[in-house]
Amino acid sequence: MSKAKLEYIWLDGYHPTQNMRSKTKIEDDFSGKLEDCPVWSFDGSSTQQAEGGSSDCLLKPVAIFPDPTRINGYLVMTEVMNADGTPHVSNHRAKIDDDDNDFWFGFEQEYFIMDRKTQLPLGFPLGGYPGPQGMYYCSVGGLNTHGRDFVEEHADICLEAGINFEGINQEVASGQWEFQIFAKGAKNAGDQVWVARYILDRLTESYGYYIEYHPKPVKGDWNGSGMHANFSNSLLRNAGSKDVYEAVCEAFRPVAKEHIAVYGEFNDQRLTGLHETASINDFSYGVSDRGASIRIPIATVERGWKGWLEDRRPASNGDPYKIAGRIVQTVKSAKIEVSA
Repeated sequence: MSKAKLEYIWLDGYHPTQNMRSKTKIEDDFSGKLEDCPVWSFDGSSTQQAEGGSSDCLLKPVAIFPDPTRINGYLVMTEVMNADGTPHVSNHRAKIDDDDNDFWFGFEQEYFIMDRKTQLPLGFPLGGYPGPQGMYYCSVGGLNTHGRDFVEEHADICLEAGINFEGINQEVASGQWEFQIFAKGAKNAGDQVWVARYILDRLTESYGYYIEYHPKPVKGDWNGSGMHANFSNSLLRNAGSKDVYEAVCEAFRPVAKEHIAVYGEFNDQRLTGLHETASINDFSYGVSDRGASIRIPIATVERGWKGWLEDRRPASNGDPYKIAGRIVQTVKSAKIEVSA
């Protein structure tokens, strides 16, 4: 009889920034299939998801990945459900209106690697600052590159786990990195980002690091961290029309505040209009414009207005479920005129 370790991962009830929680379930002769992952429970009173007098919350498995770091291990992403089987109020995955997986998302997750002893980003000396920004982005060499071994190990684990991991690069500030995830289906994209984050956070335990997802952890003339959301649906992939793209972008204008509300805590500290951001108080879009709220990639234009859009406003600590859900809702609301 073989024993499998199933790591159930869920999001707690903290607001506005939810945290990952996890615990291990041992299963006999497990098939490795999602449908054979049982529903489990946890104490919601310890995660701000229930009262002590009625504390059971349920964990409904929604995605599974092999865990390369454990013998016969699996990573199981779950949704939090009430005891009666309905989605918990903290369960934003269940609210996404994309059951046909028509929406595709590519998330660019930026983050800072922090030294647990100094509480500073890698490359930052105690009591001072490293050299100014300019030489860190996509750099090579020990003077400007910090944390490569850690980042490479994270990438290897994600790839071995079957996550659709598309790339890594050092970012503009010292100790700042990025990885990219692409998936077809808004829920699937969120699952993969959260599991990749889980692997990243767990890996820090072996290095003496921790990950800072705050969108502006270093004040002053340093870039903040975002999670740019590249997205498309059948309409955008096949539009062939500048007017369609402008209509979709314009659909975002009247609901800009609703988007910002779910794009991550402390995002006002990052969206200042500086450091490759648009102001949090403005809404704009433009071709190849990294200072706009929404960038229309030049590749989309060159393909005859068939492709995708990039919302540059989401913060690094944003919930991909909330972000994707809000984008899906807005794109579907766009008023598209159909030619006769």
